[in-house]
Amino acid sequence: MTKVLDVDAAHLLDFIRVPGRLATRDPAWIEPLRFERRQFLSPKHNRLYDHAEIRLWIAERAGETVGRISAQVDRLAPPGPGGEKIGFFGMIAADGEETLRALLATAEAWLAEQNVKLVRGPFSLSVNQTSGLLVQGFDTPPYVMMDHHPEWLGQAVEASGYAPAQDLVAYVMDTVGPLPAKERRLVERDWPGLLIRSLDMRRYRDEITTVTTIFNDAWSNNWGFIPLTEAEIDAMATELKPILDPELVKIAEIDGEPVAFLVLLPNVNEAIADLDGRLLPFGWAKLLWRLKVQGIKTGRVPLMGVRRDFADTLVGKTLPLRLIYAVEDRVHARGIREIELSWLLEDNWPVRRVIERLGGQLSKVYRIYEKRLP
Repeated sequence: MTKVLDVDAAHLLDFIRVPGRLATRDPAWIEPLRFERRQFLSPKHNRLYDHAEIRLWIAERAGETVGRISAQVDRLAPPGPGGEKIGFFGMIAADGEETLRALLATAEAWLAEQNVKLVRGPFSLSVNQTSGLLVQGFDTPPYVMMDHHPEWLGQAVEASGYAPAQDLVAYVMDTVGPLPAKERRLVERDWPGLLIRSLDMRRYRDEITTVTTIFNDAWSNNWGFIPLTEAEIDAMATELKPILDPELVKIAEIDGEPVAFLVLLPNVNEAIADLDGRLLPFGWAKLLWRLKVQGIKTGRVPLMGVRRDFADTLVGKTLPLRLIYAVEDRVHARGIREIELSWLLEDNWPVRRVIERLGGQLSKVYRIYEKRLP
């Protein structure tokens, strides 16, 4: 018989490790670093806890942990299409459909107690962290800050009464050769007052504020958007600083006013793939060597945006293209051979067409599900 238990300090490591235990035969699975997951699930470090109620559960059978789930109520989340209160589930893993049903039922019961009428997920733990359930692209490992799931899980979620609500797409792009010359001629055209520059580490905190201010504006009308708070921006600035290359962060200014940005991160998943989540005793040394000396051959663009009042202008429509070309030289200098651009809403065709014109190939699809509670 499957039991669903609240997660306390004694069960936290089981909660963190259960997806990897269930994925031992999945060659695409990458075990996250345990210390990073502990911080992610700590109210002290994850500022989402400032404005969200979060519960965690594990499923046990015969003394073995066989699944997990989270449920969240974010006070900053907009209401549903009918004005109803929305709640979320996430961090989902299970050894089969029976376990999954028990976990979802537990999360839904708690969300109903919070007066939630519409449940969406998975979000782990929010739309600004890790979103969606993998439904296409199972044969390759996830990039940094993206998730991986077994093929059966999506259909099992639907069998529990959930319907697809939104698809999120990821593209991969080969960066070994030069980007197309036709598009290069377009981005090399002069535009009065336009400057694309790198991140200034001397003003690091102010620069992160600039980037996130554009992000909050550019994404504000997107499906499911929740703005980043000042506390979350501070935490993000601290977390990203050790791996951020300022030459791979570009800010576009028009007449000195920031209007767009792009962030490309080294794919840390490439560097931790064989560490089994552990930094001791030798994991630290391996990770530092790979990050600082050996170099990482893949990267991910998790953040890009154009301010709404510029997005539909002539120059605004070219800014995503210009920003991608702006990091080309640094990508080649670092030996980055492939980048993932993720995620994008499935209907974001202006940016999707830009990526496809540059040779980007659709690599993964992640799905958000929703269910109305009685």
